[in-house]
Amino acid sequence: MPTERDAMALTLGIVGGGQLARMMIAPAVELGIDVRVLSEEPGMSAALAEAATGDYRDLETVRAFARGVDVVTFDHEHVPQEVLRALVADGVAVHPGPDALQFAQDKLRMRARLAELGAPQPEWAEVTDAAQLQAFLDANGGRAVVKTPRGGYDGKGVRVVSHPDEVADWFGDGPLLAEELVDFARELAQQVARRPSGDIVAYPVVETVQRGGVCAEVIAPAPHPAARLAEVAAQIGTAIAEGLGVTGMLAVELFETTDERLLVNELAMRPHNSGHWGQDGAVTGQFEQHVRAVLDLPLGDPSPRQPWTVMVNILGGPESDSLESRFPAALAAHPQVKVHTYGKAPRPGRKVGHVNATGDDLDAVVYDARAAAAFFAD
Repeated sequence: MPTERDAMALTLGIVGGGQLARMMIAPAVELGIDVRVLSEEPGMSAALAEAATGDYRDLETVRAFARGVDVVTFDHEHVPQEVLRALVADGVAVHPGPDALQFAQDKLRMRARLAELGAPQPEWAEVTDAAQLQAFLDANGGRAVVKTPRGGYDGKGVRVVSHPDEVADWFGDGPLLAEELVDFARELAQQVARRPSGDIVAYPVVETVQRGGVCAEVIAPAPHPAARLAEVAAQIGTAIAEGLGVTGMLAVELFETTDERLLVNELAMRPHNSGHWGQDGAVTGQFEQHVRAVLDLPLGDPSPRQPWTVMVNILGGPESDSLESRFPAALAAHPQVKVHTYGKAPRPGRKVGHVNATGDDLDAVVYDARAAAAFFAD
């Protein structure tokens, strides 16, 4: 006779074998969910749940993988639209779906749709040649941020320019996105989770610290918020999730301007580096929340467990030995800090792990997180 556990048994398929997939495995298993991962190659971060390897751009590869799961979700946003739409046509539950993911995959489409939704964002334009970019520069103070619409992340595909010649090598491959160079006081991120049935929860807005175009630290919640900032950030995130039909986790990267406005920078429709703090600092972290959301299970409480949580990325790792060799000293010196590594070999600039520290004294929490992360660098 079927038991209650049998009725709950679900299989989640994750396309992409990176660290985000890796960190979904444990919370899914704790909920009695079977996890299967389609990795790009053997031995990636999520190898523990690797069920297949292959090219996520190949429809038949993804189709074969999807046959054995109840829901398909993603470690990244690069699966082509034609593959996603073919899965939906086959009757596969895909979350987030292609109608939403198109706006995370193409920054020009994102800007146009956010404008339709009335979301606050920088001045922007689609430019296809040097003359159009020069006109945008002339209208926006002589400097601009130019982005390739597709494929960029962690600072890749982004240049700050004052002359069209600085992106001459990008012209001819399709339109580019030009944005005003925002005078911002700091960068923030707002995460929300949304179920296919429509339920939605918002996390506290956090401050992100970028170095070299890569997220280095996150402080949760964002300290010293201006009046109503947290409320407005949550409203922006919720409106975008509902307006785009996002299912699963959504991260909205924001600029807080020097005159205390919020402007949308970019979107991510998956767990996001700005949400790693919640693994140890929230009642329900983003990885468990994403699993719940895409399977249309009741959402968890996103509230912080402590007044402050600080996440510090481990970038690069040690050059002289392994990450694992650094654990004993780091754990002994900072027993209150949680260390998360990604099963990746050290390499300059590579995200190979992160640490989370929590507590009620922000200065002490920042110190603990930075000091613990420093054990994993040379």
